[in-house]
Amino acid sequence: MNEKKKANHQSYELIRDKILSGELASGTKITEEKLANDLGFSRTPIRESIRRLEYEGLIVKKKVLKPTEKNLRDIFQVRMLLESHAAKNAATYASQEDLDALLRCVETGKNGSYEEIMEANERFHQIIVQKSGNEVIIDTIDRMQSIIYLFRRTVVSYDRPFLIEEHEEIYQAIRNREMDKAAELMRSHLQKDLDFCLHLLHN
Repeated sequence: MNEKKKANHQSYELIRDKILSGELASGTKITEEKLANDLGFSRTPIRESIRRLEYEGLIVKKKVLKPTEKNLRDIFQVRMLLESHAAKNAATYASQEDLDALLRCVETGKNGSYEEIMEANERFHQIIVQKSGNEVIIDTIDRMQSIIYLFRRTVVSYDRPFLIEEHEEIYQAIRNREMDKAAELMRSHLQKDLDFCLHLLHN
């Protein structure tokens, strides 16, 4: 990686992590000059980082994303469509190795620390999306990962009821090769995530 690409990548990761950690709060105005001074980079890599974060949806109109009800509904609608399809395919194509990995995610969700549960939640959905076998689905979900992380942090931090139990049901449907059931359980699981996030947004 040349120096320019390295600076672009480092500044992107620093800004993204500040947004995801809440250090750059929702609604914060983003300015190239201030970020360049704060992070010790020239304005060129900062500009490229902002562009990338705009593409990923974390920065909107030069401000840190402040999710509205429409944002939430739009994002979860896409996830429901794509991840339910992926779950259906996973019930056909998941290997024993995939099933073992999904089960480990479920077990970690029951007994892990906050950080471990966050990682297991991400990995669980990641394995299923990969099993879609569809590069467009994989790429679309990958591009949404930063925004998905924000919502994942919400449902884990606020301890959404039955989150891990739903993962276990999805795992069992995939293990039992019940394609339609796996798809419906995934759709229902994400609908409950959406409802929970909307409840917090309105309160």
